[in-house]
Amino acid sequence: MEPIVQAYDKRDTMLHALGLGYGLDPLDEAQLPFVYEKELRCLPCFANILCHPGFWAQRPEFGIDWVKILHAEQDLTMHKPLPPTGAIRGEYRVAGVEDKGEGRGALLHQEKALYDTATGDHLATVRSTLFMRGNGGEGGFGDPIPAAEPVPEGKPDAVVEIATRPGQALIYRLSGDWNPLHADPAIARKAGFDRPILHGLCTKGLANRAVLAHYCDNDVARFKGMFVRFSKPVMPGETIRFEFYEQGGGLLRFRAVAVERDVVVLDRCSAQVSEA
Repeated sequence: MEPIVQAYDKRDTMLHALGLGYGLDPLDEAQLPFVYEKELRCLPCFANILCHPGFWAQRPEFGIDWVKILHAEQDLTMHKPLPPTGAIRGEYRVAGVEDKGEGRGALLHQEKALYDTATGDHLATVRSTLFMRGNGGEGGFGDPIPAAEPVPEGKPDAVVEIATRPGQALIYRLSGDWNPLHADPAIARKAGFDRPILHGLCTKGLANRAVLAHYCDNDVARFKGMFVRFSKPVMPGETIRFEFYEQGGGLLRFRAVAVERDVVVLDRCSAQVSEA
């Protein structure tokens, strides 16, 4: 796949933050740098959607049953903070396919490396895992990704709750994910939901927001990476509770729960921050 170059300006940076609920309280000065051009900061999770290659799995030559694809996992490693405005080059590769056997599906691991076109700096590495439920039995390649360990049990060291808005998916999709599942009630019903659901990467962005606020004093340079496994969808308007377990050395394990339904929506998650 040819590299993709994407330029973004302050409007794009702020719109992404607004899609994650920043600025709901306009007097919250801790959130203001993400939604106001003065001393603007770019959220690390913006790397997840920059230079997106589109839904390439739909192309018939790959033989993927794309209707049955699920976004299973997302891993982000930050090498340097994203500039608040700029142009980024994304380079892609399929890192491997884990074949579970005929009728059991397959896991496809794709990797994206992001570079600053002005400096050449390697800014971030993003790995996405897709569960191809309609495939399997066709063979695999590459090294398997070690399975994520369960999150510790017991009382968490910290709990952060973030309320989403009923129309949040309609704002978040303006950052580049135009899947009508997140906007059109008729499409959502065909997919088995009674309403449009929140983007998985929006839920991951909320986790990014919780980590930045509670463990990084909103300093994006201290955020080093995050892995999540998507377990259940979030409905816009729900409150998400993040339960953190501190492992030492800036390593966090966590899960996310939709409070109203008491359902785990992100599981086996981890984050790495630099300690103050």
